Amino acid sequence: METKTITLVQESFEKVKPIAPAAAEIFYSKLFELDPQLKPLFPSGEDAMKVQGNKLMTMLAAAVAGLSNLDALIPVLQDLGKRHVAYKVEPSHYDTVGVALLGTLEAGLGDAFTPEVKGAWASVYGVMAGVMIEASY
Repeated sequence: METKTITLVQESFEKVKPIAPAAAEIFYSKLFELDPQLKPLFPSGEDAMKVQGNKLMTMLAAAVAGLSNLDALIPVLQDLGKRHVAYKVEPSHYDTVGVALLGTLEAGLGDAFTPEVKGAWASVYGVMAGVMIEASY
């Protein structure tokens, strides 16, 4: 993965951190809009989704930080992929998550979500999702 790609993702994510709860809410709203059949895979209730959103943002922050050391990040992603099988996550769901993630970043970053930043995130997510899928199926 190119250093510039990692830098773009890490720098843009720093702008998302202050709005993490709102970003998580946007993400799940977009995810369930794209595929309402995914909703039963998640806990129900407003408080449960806040906890889930916090888990999402914490995991994303760790993954983004880990881009600087892919050798350490890959086993973490592999483990995460294996755990997602128990949550009934299917390979096709990763595509939907990617679309929801990019849409969330676009909403959260506004003008800072340039085509270059979008491309960097798409590249990074593709690699991360690929590692998770390969480890679990």
